[in-house]
Amino acid sequence: MNAEFIEALRQLEREKDIPFDTLWGALEAAMSTAYKKTLGVDHEVSLRIEHVSGKQPIYFRRRVVVENVVNPHGEVSLAEARASNAKAELGMFIEDRLGDRDMERMSRIAAQTAKQVVVQRIREAERDKVFDEYDQRKGELLTGTVYRREGRNVIINLGKIEAILPDKEQVESENYRHNERFRFLVLDVRKGAKGPQVIVSRSHPSLIRRLFEMEVPEIAEGVVQIKSVAREAGQRSKIAVASKEERVDPVGSCVGHRGQRVQAVVDELRGEKMDIVRWGPDMRLFITESLSPAKVASVQIDEEQSSAFVIVPDNQLSLAIGKAGQNVRLAARLTGWRIDIRSESQVAKDKQAGIASAAPVASAAPVASVAPETNTDDEGADLPPLTLADFDDDAE
Repeated sequence: MNAEFIEALRQLEREKDIPFDTLWGALEAAMSTAYKKTLGVDHEVSLRIEHVSGKQPIYFRRRVVVENVVNPHGEVSLAEARASNAKAELGMFIEDRLGDRDMERMSRIAAQTAKQVVVQRIREAERDKVFDEYDQRKGELLTGTVYRREGRNVIINLGKIEAILPDKEQVESENYRHNERFRFLVLDVRKGAKGPQVIVSRSHPSLIRRLFEMEVPEIAEGVVQIKSVAREAGQRSKIAVASKEERVDPVGSCVGHRGQRVQAVVDELRGEKMDIVRWGPDMRLFITESLSPAKVASVQIDEEQSSAFVIVPDNQLSLAIGKAGQNVRLAARLTGWRIDIRSESQVAKDKQAGIASAAPVASAAPVASVAPETNTDDEGADLPPLTLADFDDDAE
């Protein structure tokens, strides 16, 4: 090993973006392995290589000072240690230079062993670097292209790595054609035998949050906040927004001039319908907003039960409920409250039947009773604790 070899390591450092110390440590580990193989040593051996520019490197063996030597390659007696270092004490580590005979014996297999170990360490360092990069990007959006299918999973090319889009994170109405580009939400990253595994999603509610952060500068700057998101992927979504400044209209900011901002999000979601409503601390007003585009006549709330009894005009009942109950179901998720809906004529009939209009909410059969998917007081970190264990069977 000479200056040319050192320069080769420096070149690897530049090309692979791997620290020189990591490569040098891999070389020392390789030479330690070669030492063990050459001399038939069963115990651990630690070698240190000292490089002097323009000269042959010097190899040192690192040994621990013990009372009774069992492994002469890794241990040294106190008396022998003090012969070269008068301050040596039990438990200390000392270094002694390898003899020429040991070096000659090692040189026969050292080159081959060094190559194998260094290549393996480079591969591991590259994997660790990729893992660290994507592990820090959980909850972020990445653009990728559809590469291939493996069973029910879709493999996505993210550039440096291939990600897994599991069946449960796909949108039923989307066709994932080869080379088609999408934006994906990074759910989880785990170290695997073949390198890092990245799990992405197209159906998670936080995908909408991140898309609006990209399209709406007021959200990215924190002036407008997305308070909650409710989504039925591929069909319809609702988001509740609020502004920290009175002069900024949160809904208008998200819609944009002539609807350009919200349309950009809808286009990325392949036509998924989007409702943007105004969030507020007054639950009556918030529930009224959440049922848009339907118009509400009145709202009675029960704060202890977190439930609301909503009365709508007869011609607004089907719109408030939505197709297969979708509108009121999303409103319940968005607000976190149970919502029961009645038309004005139904309430009138109940009065004629002797049922008080102000009867407790629980007395009426619910139209929707759905737990929220997001925290309405949350500003963004609404990712669930998903892990790759949920997807290992599909990924194999």
